[in-house]
Amino acid sequence: MNDPIPPTSSGATAPLYSPARVRELLTRHGLKPTKSLGQNFLIDGNILRAIAEAGGAAPGVPVLEIGPGLGVLTREIHSRGAQVTTLEKDERLRAVLSETLGDTDVQIIWGDALDFDYSALPDGTRVIANLPYYITGLLLSRFMRAPGIVSATVLVQKEVGQRLAAKPGTDNYGFLSAIAALYGTVRHVRDVPKGAFLPAPDVTSSVIRLDFDRSRPAPEPEFLKFIEAALHHRRKTLRNNLRMIGHDGEAIDAALAGLNIRPDVRAEDVALHDLRDMAVKLGVIR
Repeated sequence: MNDPIPPTSSGATAPLYSPARVRELLTRHGLKPTKSLGQNFLIDGNILRAIAEAGGAAPGVPVLEIGPGLGVLTREIHSRGAQVTTLEKDERLRAVLSETLGDTDVQIIWGDALDFDYSALPDGTRVIANLPYYITGLLLSRFMRAPGIVSATVLVQKEVGQRLAAKPGTDNYGFLSAIAALYGTVRHVRDVPKGAFLPAPDVTSSVIRLDFDRSRPAPEPEFLKFIEAALHHRRKTLRNNLRMIGHDGEAIDAALAGLNIRPDVRAEDVALHDLRDMAVKLGVIR
């Protein structure tokens, strides 16, 4: 039986995302959210609908979810006709997901999201997920590199969302901002208050949508390493950061002068196309 919750006073069954039903499921299955796995369950129907809508969940669309938890967001995505595959690491959730998703054709893959082969996903896949905060950056980089994934609409810490959307010359700009821009575009959908989760996290969250332009050539691994090194120490100049990874000072000076870039510039103030020209001049890429 998939709906063991007694009817409410109005006679309607409490929705899966209601705090009372979430607490009942956790209690009945002997579960406690695990902080180390970033388990904060959504209990706000408006937020759920906004995420699914922004993520492009629609009939026939292949959707990948990471960390279904109790299946709350999963059901919202599935209800829109999407073909849902969800990855879950926590084996304790087998019984509750069998209950909440047992009447659907959602494919549950049990295992660590960091071990999953994202390159095998079908073309047109959209990621829609409440990401575990502790592996957000690692997962986003995997999504960016997977050719079949066309977008990722994800719940992340607000500060991570700000970094993803940041532009060169702003305080939040860094490596995550740069690689997001290399692969496509970033849009802030909405902020999500702490009270939309059970248990409430320590920070405000944001829904961010990344769209990946697969018509662009993928950035060379050498260029990604170059950008990461250039942006690694925010308080150091671009020149000093490049010196730290072995580039010759005179060659760096010549490259900067050739691009009319100040010798004391910091990498976070340099446009991506100029960083690419620097990488070419220094022989990192062709």
